[in-house]
Amino acid sequence: MIVLGVDPGSHATGYGVISTGPVVRMLGGGVIRAGKGAPLTERLLDIHTGLTAVIDRFNPTEMAVEDLFNAKNARSSLILGHARGVILLAGASAGLAVAEYAPREIKKALTGNGASTKEQVRFMVMRLLCLKDSPPLDQSDALAAALAHAGRSRFSGLA
Repeated sequence: MIVLGVDPGSHATGYGVISTGPVVRMLGGGVIRAGKGAPLTERLLDIHTGLTAVIDRFNPTEMAVEDLFNAKNARSSLILGHARGVILLAGASAGLAVAEYAPREIKKALTGNGASTKEQVRFMVMRLLCLKDSPPLDQSDALAAALAHAGRSRFSGLA
């Protein structure tokens, strides 16, 4: 199974792709940077276009997306919701099975603590995937979503 994990953001959307064969390994990852200062419509297009290219390149079978959290204000939540919408659309358009996970659920799956810091999550991602270099936090959050999904699928008999 190849899983694409996505950490949504309206300016920086992290992605990470893992293979769950006999050994779980990272196939790729990065951060899609939407135009700084660009109108929301252009940033959403950047996210959709970038994610579609990632899907075309890695051909995942499933996608795990971090769900909304309580942002500082309603406008931030609304904008993040738009970003998540184009991300979910990209996955659905490609025919991927799409799962959504709360940030606390992802953190708990990787660290055992739903209140872990981003740095603690990144540390566990690096350990689980045997990474030598620290990925950007947006990418490590996306890889964490993919790993949490792979673990859940494996134990629920879906893998």
